[in-house]
Amino acid sequence: MRSEIKYAGIDLHQSTCVIEVQNQHGQVLSQSTVQTEAKRLREFFAGIGGTIHVAFEVGTQSAWLYEILKPVVTSSTVCDVRKHKKRGNKSDRIDAHKLATLLRLGELNQVYQGNRNTRKLRDLAHGYLAAVNDSVRVKNRIKALYRSWGIACGGRDVYYKRNREEWISKFPIRESGMRAALYYGQLDLLKEQRKETKKVFLKEARRYPVEKILRKIPGFGPIRSAFAIAVIGTPHRFRTKRQLWSYSGLSVVMQTSSDYEVIKDGQIVRKHRRANTRGLTQDYNRILKMVFKGAAEAAIRKDPMRTLYKVKVAKGIRPEMALLSIARRVASITLVLWKRGEKFDVAKLISN
Repeated sequence: MRSEIKYAGIDLHQSTCVIEVQNQHGQVLSQSTVQTEAKRLREFFAGIGGTIHVAFEVGTQSAWLYEILKPVVTSSTVCDVRKHKKRGNKSDRIDAHKLATLLRLGELNQVYQGNRNTRKLRDLAHGYLAAVNDSVRVKNRIKALYRSWGIACGGRDVYYKRNREEWISKFPIRESGMRAALYYGQLDLLKEQRKETKKVFLKEARRYPVEKILRKIPGFGPIRSAFAIAVIGTPHRFRTKRQLWSYSGLSVVMQTSSDYEVIKDGQIVRKHRRANTRGLTQDYNRILKMVFKGAAEAAIRKDPMRTLYKVKVAKGIRPEMALLSIARRVASITLVLWKRGEKFDVAKLISN
C-alpha cells in the first residue's frame, strides 16, 4: 500500500546512491541505485509514496542531500554510525540495508544539520579556521626546516619579512634557502587570506542580534561569539545545559555495573556508591570545545571568574578540573542568555 510507513537507507557517494526501502515489518520493498543528482533523487522518492523516513550518514554531501529531500520525504535522519560498525562483509547494498534497519528500529542518533539561514556563517567559520590551521602548519614547516640544519629559531622573529634574508642566508646550501622562500611565500598568502576571511566572517556574524549578547559574556569576543553562532545555530536544540556540555566535550563519562543488590526480605535496592569516571566524552564538536575552553582561560584572568577559579583551587580541586568547571559555567551562561535574550549580569553570577 502506498500509504504505509516506509524506511529508506541511503548509502551516499559522489556519483551514485544505493537506496534500500523497507516497510514497518522489515520487509525489503526495493533496492535501487540512483544517480547522485537532485532531480533524480526527488523523482525517486516522489514515486514511492506513503510516509517515508530516510537515513544517511553524515559527510561532505549530507547537508546538500538533507535540503533537497526535505520537500519530498516525511523526515530525514543524518546520522553517525561509527558505533554501529561491525566486522564482516561491506558493500554499498549492505550499508544501505543497515541504515534502513537501524532507522526502523529507532537506533540512530540524528546529527544536527542547521538551516540555510546560518549556512553562510558556517562556511565562513570553517574557511577562517582552515586559514588559521594552514598558517600554523606552514610556520611549523619553516621552523622544522631550520632545526633540520641545527639552526636555533625560537620565538617569532623567524617569520617577519624584515629578517627573512638574514635567516635564509644561514642555510649552508642554496636549495634549503629556496625551500624556505617557498614556505615564506605560502605564509604571506595565507596571512592575506586569513585577514580577508576574518573581516567577512565577523561582518556576517554581526547580522545576528545574539552576537551583542554573547560578546558581553566573560571570555567571549567577536571571534568566539561568531564561532558559537555558526556552530550552535539555535540554542533550542539543547533542552538542558548538560546536553550542551556533552556536545561541547565538557561532560564526564560515568560508568557503573552491578547497580542493584538484594537485601533482607528479598527487596531490590540500588547500591550507594560512586560511579567510575572515564574522562571526558570523546564524541563532541571540536570547534565548540575550543570556544568554551578558550573563553574560560581568558575569563579567569579577570574578576569575577578569577575569584571563582581561585576558590575552587583553594578547595583542593585540581587546576585543570577547576578550569573545566569554569568552561561549563560559561557554556551554561551562553545557553541561558541566548534562550532568554538577556544581557550578562555580573550580580547574578556572583549570587549563584
